[in-house]
Amino acid sequence: MNFDYNEEQQLLADSVRRFMQKDYAFEARRKIVDSAEGHSEKVWGTFAEMGLTGIPFSPDYGGFGGGAVDLMSVMEAFGEGLVVEPYLATLLGARCVARAGSDAQKKAILPQVVEGKLKMAFAFSEKGARYDLAHVAAAAKKSGGGWTLEGEKVVVLGAPSAAKIVASAKSPAGLSLFLVDTKAVKMKPYRTLDEMRAADVMLSGSAAELLGAEGKALPVIEAVVDFATALVCAEAVGAMKFACDTTLEYLKTRKQFGVPIGTFQALQHRMVDMVVAYEQAKSMACLACSKVDGVADARERAHAVSAAKIKIADNARLISQEAIQLHGGMGMSEELKVSHSFRRLTMIAQQFGDADHHLERFASA
Repeated sequence: MNFDYNEEQQLLADSVRRFMQKDYAFEARRKIVDSAEGHSEKVWGTFAEMGLTGIPFSPDYGGFGGGAVDLMSVMEAFGEGLVVEPYLATLLGARCVARAGSDAQKKAILPQVVEGKLKMAFAFSEKGARYDLAHVAAAAKKSGGGWTLEGEKVVVLGAPSAAKIVASAKSPAGLSLFLVDTKAVKMKPYRTLDEMRAADVMLSGSAAELLGAEGKALPVIEAVVDFATALVCAEAVGAMKFACDTTLEYLKTRKQFGVPIGTFQALQHRMVDMVVAYEQAKSMACLACSKVDGVADARERAHAVSAAKIKIADNARLISQEAIQLHGGMGMSEELKVSHSFRRLTMIAQQFGDADHHLERFASA
């Protein structure tokens, strides 16, 4: 399997990394995180100008018709830069529309997403679900010519800044997807451990629009979440790369007993273990992204994605913890970016299913 980017993907990766280095340095990111919104509209506009918001959508709606493999370089760069903008959340909501929506819904929503004018979120998780996508207590009932929703969704990433939310709920025919305006819901917004913005969303008689066929949502939800899982695997690779690079640089410059601590063989061995874990994670992320793009069989896709997430979760823990330990006590300080990488890698290990969940799913697939 070829793990190298083609020319277009490499050019995209280079342009995103240049932007990260120039306009999204760590201090600039800290100001964005501390702002009331928790993200930058200027940065979001730049993402749209660079075409990042249109990569995975059809040219019929202004996109570029790409897939997870084309997004890998973007997500890796975002992982290195620890981007907090609701990019993945918007892609997930819009991907639900792209896969399940009617032509009218696609024409109304996808061009706005591609142009960067509309942010979205995907509300699929509930209390007690433990990563079970079919565990949904939220209920939908017909009301006049539309639908109303009752229930609660938790940890909806990107919800505070979203204009529209795609929510899963049980209708009389089974599990279905609905398009909800955020003005029709109540939210409890908060900042997550890794400095993203999320919210618990209360659906209390919220007016909604059916998205796709009633009772046929589970395969769509599974495909979209697998797509997201592959992308956070790629994001983790970027965060791992930064953790490895900055730790290696620290070992070269930090001196003890008059010599750089990188000359100590025990620390060299630990550094090698980190780099090997990074290379393994990169290979598995490539596999996951290729499978969500090119495999029609849901079981084969699930098998590959779960295998990748297991390895990513394990290696994210190893690399993030080793980076902190090799930096010593200062590794946990707010002033060092490596401590923020540790938080993000810790959250990625849990996001869309932890290692135990994916081990069980891998075995059943």
